[in-house]
This record gives sequence, structure tokens and C-alpha cells, in this order.
Amino acid sequence: MKLYNSKYYHRDLSWLRFNHRVLQEAKDPINPLYERLKFLAIFSSNLDEFFRVRVSDIRQIKTIKKPLRKKLITKPNKVLKEIKKQVDIQQKAFGSIFHDEILADLKKVNIHLIDHHQFNETQKDIALHYYEKQLIPKLHLEHGYHTTPKSVFVENESSYLAAITDQKLHLVKIPKTEPRFFSFPSKDGKHYLTFIDDILKYALCKSFDSDATYYAIKISRDAELYIDDEFSGDLMKKIQNSLPKRDKGQPTRILVDPKMPKSSQEFLKELLDVTGADLILGGTYHNFKDFFQFPNPTSLDLNYKELPPIPHPELSKTIDIFETIDQKDQLLHYPYQSFDPIIELMETAATDPTVTTIKMTMYRLAEESRLNTAIALAAKNGKKVILFIEVKARFDEKNNIKWGTIFKDNGAEVIYSYADIKVHSKILYIEREKDNKTKRYALISTGNFNENTARVYSDFSLLTSHKKITKDINKVFMVLQGITIVPKTKLLLVSPFKTRHTLEKLIQNEISHAKSGKKARIILKMNSLQDKELIELLYQASNAGVKIKLIIRGICCLIPGIKNQSENITIISILDRFLEHNRVYIFGNNSKEIIYIGSADWMTRNLDHRIEVLVPILDEDIKKTLRQMIDLQLNDTVKARYIDRAQQNTYVEDTAETRLRSQYATYSYLQSLNKSM
Repeated sequence: MKLYNSKYYHRDLSWLRFNHRVLQEAKDPINPLYERLKFLAIFSSNLDEFFRVRVSDIRQIKTIKKPLRKKLITKPNKVLKEIKKQVDIQQKAFGSIFHDEILADLKKVNIHLIDHHQFNETQKDIALHYYEKQLIPKLHLEHGYHTTPKSVFVENESSYLAAITDQKLHLVKIPKTEPRFFSFPSKDGKHYLTFIDDILKYALCKSFDSDATYYAIKISRDAELYIDDEFSGDLMKKIQNSLPKRDKGQPTRILVDPKMPKSSQEFLKELLDVTGADLILGGTYHNFKDFFQFPNPTSLDLNYKELPPIPHPELSKTIDIFETIDQKDQLLHYPYQSFDPIIELMETAATDPTVTTIKMTMYRLAEESRLNTAIALAAKNGKKVILFIEVKARFDEKNNIKWGTIFKDNGAEVIYSYADIKVHSKILYIEREKDNKTKRYALISTGNFNENTARVYSDFSLLTSHKKITKDINKVFMVLQGITIVPKTKLLLVSPFKTRHTLEKLIQNEISHAKSGKKARIILKMNSLQDKELIELLYQASNAGVKIKLIIRGICCLIPGIKNQSENITIISILDRFLEHNRVYIFGNNSKEIIYIGSADWMTRNLDHRIEVLVPILDEDIKKTLRQMIDLQLNDTVKARYIDRAQQNTYVEDTAETRLRSQYATYSYLQSLNKSM
């Protein structure tokens, strides 16, 4: 099966090409050693979610009647087969990077990650003692109990060791309450670490006087909540009640140590009631996300050098944050700049006697949060606080419900998810009563109001008191509050009401300029590009002579560089220490550029099935800053890859004269803005 047709690259296979770029970062020697380990952890975690979400979706399509199925996806069995093929290739590359490169580089800094075959006599004694004193009380041992199909349940995303002897399955769940890695005493300046998997492999055979060989297995299960009816009753309660069922969903992947004998694999498939298509050969160790906590027993700095957040040139010095926003629109770019001004804005609003109303959308909330605490305080202090919390934010439902309860207990009005539509916008609205006048403020962000992700996600937030923008934001909240049905906004693009139509007009405008012999260009930066209607318009623009440059982090279904289709379109993808998460849309407009930022990617779901907000950049200084940062990315020669017609992820050519790493150049650029103030 080809990975693409003449017009569109397959969405899920494109996502796998994105995860390949993550794997490239694990291999790249430019990155510090422990950061490369983290990229392996990210790759593994991403793949877990892919199987829990996307693969389960494709399998659900298989149950739909064939005429309708053809409209949704082409031949799901073939797609699943191709996914398995590509994942197998990536898993082999993953294993090679880890065993042949990472482990060798760890040895160079005197860190030895050893397996149980390499234990010396002293280490064997230590391992056995640790097993007996620490692990046995926490182990769930099932020896020889499982001999019939469906007689065993393997927990979702948990690591297990399995041995099969005499057609009996011996199963051991690796305890999550213990650190995944165990440190032996150092000797002669050398540091020895092992997976607790290996301590178990050694100790189990020793304890049970057995020569059984244990292999790692792990199951990913369907993550859909399957709410029977979203349109009646309390949707939040239904989601809350469905959460425990998620970990018991249908298996979408069984990950198995490739060293497990074929006969044992067949027996395991029978016991677990899975097919050959479900079984993925995935390495000696699973749950590599545990490498986020891999200990560093040396005194060496093996991570990125710290880049402390830069104080915002104006917001960090202000005495009155509202007055500063009144004077001029402000743009924050975290994690390069500190997220603190957003926290301080909310803390000020919570105690400022002139603040009467706060409205906010919340998608993924931090578990512990100064920002959330300030919101609760505002409600407790008698402000009118109206919060829309999206409890259908996958894997964050439980935490969002927890904070919703806290906000409600403090006096806030909390509105939860609507049926059949997600609220993905990141917007804040504040009203103040001063000198008998109502002053309005708004914050529109490309990322979540979450100070934890703000340390690693690259996002923009616009703070403004612009009358038309703030009025528009309140109109969006009136829809969320159920007061109006359609937000008739003047400046904001709001999905699913206005965004698609306006973006189409902006592209058509560039086509008209090109046909008139004027300069015509489009520069788009986003996480994912999937919507076929907009892709088709970009192809039309390319054929009209519009120069189109795209920066796409993740999924990209557009195929560039095809004659008479997309020869004027170039695409790069940037992966580096920070996750590129902001969306910036630039239309040349005959040298009078129109720029939008916001929460919406160019995916059908973001345009037609979610509440999203894009805001135009009106301040000329902010426009200049944004263009400078986008230009740095377009000229990246270190971490940019070309997205070509086969999505091979070839790095942009690097030369000594033009070497530019855009994330570091962005940091330097923002530092220079402070110096010029």
C-alpha cells in the first residue's frame, strides 16, 4: 500500500512520520545524552496513545456497514496492516538507537545499564535481597494459573513479565510503586544501573528454582469512553462514570519481546484473545516513558543547559498590569518568556476591587497550579467567575472534573462539555468597573492555561483591551453560556461559525493577487494540516503562482512539490527541545500582511466540530516580532526537516555559513528585545 495518493497523504501514516522525527531526535548527537533518552520516552508514550486512540478508531470503522465505511476510510484492514509494518520498522530503529548508540554513550560517561545476565555475584546478592524485602510485598504473582482462552486480564499500559512452560502462563506485573531503575553500588568510578525487570527475571527463577525465561509484554487498550447518549442527562457525570471502563477496553496492541519463541507468542495470543495483527514485536523492555526519570549517578551535566525564562520587557516591570495592557497590546511567547504574567494577571484580578467579572475556557488543567488557585480565590472573593471546562479533553478528564468541583465549591459558575462539540479555544475575558465605566480585557492563546506545559510547549498569548476584540470575546462566552447561538464577531474567527469561510476568502484573495501579477504569498504554521477542502484551495493557490511556505509539526496530508498541483509549496517540520505548539497564519495581502494566531489547526475537527478562536494581530510592533520569529523558523538549518512527497524527514542542509537553530535564535532574539527597551 502506498503511503499517499496523488493528492493526500494518509493522516495516520503521516502521524507515524511525525513520530519518526521524534526518533530522529533520540539519534541526533547534537542533543545531550539524557535528552536523547527523553526523546525515546516521548516516542514510546506517543505510540501508546496512537494505538489507544487512532488504531481503536480504525477498528471501530471495520464494524460499520461497507457502503458507509467506504466514505470514511479506504480499506481499514490494509491501513492497519501498513501501520503495523511501519511501526515494526520504527521499533527496530528504536532498538538499534537504544542498544547500539545510547547504551554505548552511557558507558563513555561510566554509566552501565546492565541486564541480569551481567550481574556479578555481589550484584546477584543485592538483587535477591531487594526482591525479597522490597518487591515481593508489592508483586502480583500468577504462576501457572492461565491455560484457557480469555482466562487472563492484562491491565492497560502496565508492564508485565511473562513465561510459558508446559503450556502454562506465568505472569508477573511490574509494580508501579517502585522506581523502574535500581542503582547498584558504584565501583572504581563506574556506576551500575538495571531495570527492576532484570531483578525480577533473576530473582523469580532463583526463588522458584526454575529455568523459565521471562519476556516483557504490554497491552494498549481502546481509550474511547463510549458515552451511550451525549444529548440527554448530565454529560459530565456520564464521563466521570465511564472513566474506570477505559482501562478495560478492547486490546488494540499487544507489545511483546521479539525474543519470545513463536510458539509462546501463539499461545499468548490465544490466552489473551487477540489476533496476529494486534501483536507488535517491541523490544526487551517496555514503557520507555519511565526514562523521563532515569537517574544520573554522576556529577556530569547530561541534559540541556538551562534556558531560564526571559522576563517580558514590559509586563515584568509593570506596577499595574491592566494599565500596561490599556496602553498597548502585549504578546507573551513562552517558554522563552515567563508564564508568570498570566498567573499574576489572574492573581491581581482575584483581589482587585474593580474587577467584577472573569470568564475563561479551560481545556487541560495543571494538577497543582497557582493559576487555578487564583481563579478559585477570585470566586471566593465574590467576583462573578464563569468557567467553561472541557471534560472531553482526552486523558485529562479526571483532573478537569476535580478542578471544576473546586471552582464550584468556591462560588464559580462552572459549565461543562456540550454534546457533540469540544471547546478547544484558549480565551480569557475580564471586566472592571472604574470611574463609572466598564473596562474590558481579553487574553487569546494558542496553548492551554497550564503553567506546567508552558515550560515546554512553545505558545503565544495576546493580552489586549481592544474594544472590538474584547466585545467579540464576550460574544463567544455568551454562546458558551447558552445566551446566544451564533457569535456575530467583527474581528475574531470563531469555529465552527466563521473560521473556514474567512480562511477560504484569504486564500482566494492571494490567488487574485497572483493572477493580477502582484506579489502573493501565504505562510502557515500549525500542528496539523488535514482538511481536504483547504488543502485543495492551497493547491489552487500554488497553481495560480502563490508562494506558499508551511511549517507543520505533526500530521501533514498535503503533498508538496507535485507539478501542476503543489510546485509552489514547500513544507518544513521543526522538532527540538521545546514542543512547537503555536499556530500563526500569515497572508501577504499585497504587502499589507494579515496575521492571525489562535488555537485552531487546519483539521476538519478544528474548523467544523470545535469551538476555536483565532485573533488578528493589529499592533504593528507585535506583527514585526511575530514575523521575525517565523522567519527564524523558515531559515532553520539544524532542526528543520523537509516534508517531501514521501515524508522521508530529510534534514534541511546545514552549512557553517548559514547554521541557524531557530529555537535558540528565538531565545536570543527575545533577549535582545529586553536590551533595547
